[in-house]
Amino acid sequence: MTLRLGISAVPTSPAAIDYVVEADRLGVDSVWVPEFWGYDALTPLGALAMRTEHIRLCTGIVQLGSRTPTTLAMSALSLQALSANDAHPTGRFVLGIGTSGPQVVEGWHGVPFARPIQRTRETIDIVRAAMAGEKVSYNGDIFQLPLPGGEGRALRSAAPPASVPIHIASLGPANLRLTGELADGWIGNSFFCPTANVFLDEITAGANAAGRSLADIEINVGVGCEFTGDSDQEVAAAGRRHAAGFAFTFGAMGSKNANFYNNAFGKQGYADDVAAVQELWLAGNREAAAARVPIEIGLGQNLIGPPDEILRRLREYAKAGVNVLRVGAMGNTLDEQVANLGQLMDLINIINAD
Repeated sequence: MTLRLGISAVPTSPAAIDYVVEADRLGVDSVWVPEFWGYDALTPLGALAMRTEHIRLCTGIVQLGSRTPTTLAMSALSLQALSANDAHPTGRFVLGIGTSGPQVVEGWHGVPFARPIQRTRETIDIVRAAMAGEKVSYNGDIFQLPLPGGEGRALRSAAPPASVPIHIASLGPANLRLTGELADGWIGNSFFCPTANVFLDEITAGANAAGRSLADIEINVGVGCEFTGDSDQEVAAAGRRHAAGFAFTFGAMGSKNANFYNNAFGKQGYADDVAAVQELWLAGNREAAAARVPIEIGLGQNLIGPPDEILRRLREYAKAGVNVLRVGAMGNTLDEQVANLGQLMDLINIINAD
């Protein structure tokens, strides 16, 4: 199995676009553009389509509920057409979707968060029908097309049909099984190699129930990366910095009763730690919350250390069944980011040559 490298990026400035262009030149597999409550994930990919040649252009992720399924299909068809070239005549776009959470979906978009798994299923059904050139007529629990009782009629996309891979960001068991059943790929977070079965067993179960296997789903996991010197002190300091960043994840990325990240970490042995961090954060003790995150989380969720240690960790991810590792920018300047990315690519090439 080949291990590939992806990057996470917000390419909304010339420097950020240049970083993706350099990643394309280095042979990076894919760029994943997020959206929260600021920039959207789709528009920057149109700019990247004009500046890159080979790198896959992926949303990481589009929030379901922010657009109708047919709007998503139109965007996917547009970006697939824009990203096509002689080397990739069918295009390079990947539609990564996810449910997000009630704080964003209801607070920012004003859309009910109810039944997110069913919304995901129906969205995929409609998007695929529209992209296949079918006349879109759908009678679901959430979406009805055309709208009953109105003057609408079933329409067929005016754009030529195109095939667009759909990847799902999922953490909970039901959503992981849906990923295995329907998706072309999994956009993973909160992933520790020793407990990979927490996620992959559920994806496998969903795949098997649909007559598929885990090999049919691209496994894509997010990590941070920081090259350090050889000393234990330097590695520990970097691990401590990265661990502190999870205080926001555990304390603010959800409510006290509904935090998908906390649940995922809890199932991998960190339930008491996550609860303690969340309690400190919600009480306003941000520094104490950051200090309470175990260093093992910082080290286990990221590639940290000298090149030999990072090479060892890359082998762990490959052995766990990961196909794509996506990393954030490493460094404060474009030159630093490109140099570190090139060093990481060199290590991945060693893995793939073994």
